Amino acid sequence: MALLQTLLAFFVVLGTLIIVHEFGHYLIARWCGVKVLRFSVGMGKVVWSRRFGPDQTEWALSILPLGGYVKMLDAREEDLGELSEADKRREFTQQPVAKRIAIVAAGPIANFLLAIVIFTGLYGYGIPEPIPRLGVNGALSRDAGLQSGDLVTSVNGETVQVWSELRWSLLQSAIEHTPARLEVTRTDADNTRHTININLPLDSIGANELDENFMEKLGLELARPRAQLGTIMPNGPAQKAGLQTGDLILTINGEAVADGMALIQRLQASAGQTLQLSGLRHVDKNGRGQAFSVSIVPQADQVKGRTVGRIMAQVDISAEMATVSAGPIEAVQKAVVRTWETCTMTLKMLGKMISGEASLKNITGPITIADYAGQTARLGMISFMSFIAFISISLGIMNLLPIPVLDGGHLLYYSLEVLTGRPVPERLGAIAQRAGLGILIALMGVAIFNDIARLMW
Repeated sequence: MALLQTLLAFFVVLGTLIIVHEFGHYLIARWCGVKVLRFSVGMGKVVWSRRFGPDQTEWALSILPLGGYVKMLDAREEDLGELSEADKRREFTQQPVAKRIAIVAAGPIANFLLAIVIFTGLYGYGIPEPIPRLGVNGALSRDAGLQSGDLVTSVNGETVQVWSELRWSLLQSAIEHTPARLEVTRTDADNTRHTININLPLDSIGANELDENFMEKLGLELARPRAQLGTIMPNGPAQKAGLQTGDLILTINGEAVADGMALIQRLQASAGQTLQLSGLRHVDKNGRGQAFSVSIVPQADQVKGRTVGRIMAQVDISAEMATVSAGPIEAVQKAVVRTWETCTMTLKMLGKMISGEASLKNITGPITIADYAGQTARLGMISFMSFIAFISISLGIMNLLPIPVLDGGHLLYYSLEVLTGRPVPERLGAIAQRAGLGILIALMGVAIFNDIARLMW
């Protein structure tokens, strides 16, 4: 079932991005008066098609789903001998260079616009995310002065409200090899809150470490709630020991319990053993309560072939959440900024890969995209739509790279034509096309190798 969901999510992502990209080319081509012969989702042999519209454009599905194209009337590919003069004037190469640039650039621009539309909708709807309260488990962050429970309120002067904004800001600082200036709110043992400023050095983080585990390498994770009991199940070990809803567990056999997850892990590893639980009961908003201590023996249950201990009491381990939302105008502004920042960070990473500062392992291919599509789809519509937006931005940037056979390669040709006043010689263009195809095949090979390596290791 998970595999089917992953495949379905992958094709939804791929189909959406291909259609939007090619529709950008199609719309601007029609607007510029160029005749469009075929709009294909997929490459290679056409497996289904229908003709309709003023020009009887062929709308097609092709056998290879990784891509698509808009075929325009082009003298380099079509014999124009029998066409009317009106149709000949609609041939692509006869158009002014400004129109050709607009048509080619329209595909990537459509991808950027799709991302802006998605982010605008998400900000308008409201995105629930964990707040940036820290769990600190690494020397880098501890040595900088951070402590578990710190709430980050800004990075480099920019307000952060949720965990993803914190990660994004730290990632940008790491790419630029600059320390991150964090403003954090800290709550002391007596429940007093105060604000402190901390410089988190990021120069020790290599460019090849800027991956999905980036925060772990900084020694940072989401803070988990304290070990407080929820619903007590009838006739279970917790009820028999006298535990109550709301009890805060502080120690087990004299050893401190850091949070709810630490409590669960200790109980699961102690099936059939007598444990001494100590904590506070009737805890008020200032963290004070009545001290208690009980003996308890977690019951042994079989879970997926292994024995685990349970006391039959709920423990909340979910992070504190906040909803980031905005009005219509602010939502558009935030969406544009987020799209722009994603573009600039992606280009910086590409530059570091070209210069050798970042590993080529950061290049991902269709297998990894499919995996992430499935994961985000299972997390919910908000995560899935955010993923589509980020992949749409990546597709737009990739197509703007100055590699022949890509949109960026054609834009390079037309830019040279603007500068020189004449088109790139046909022979030189053919050589460049073959070179560009070779580069593209090599990049795809690296991407697929990385995908397989991630699966194996």
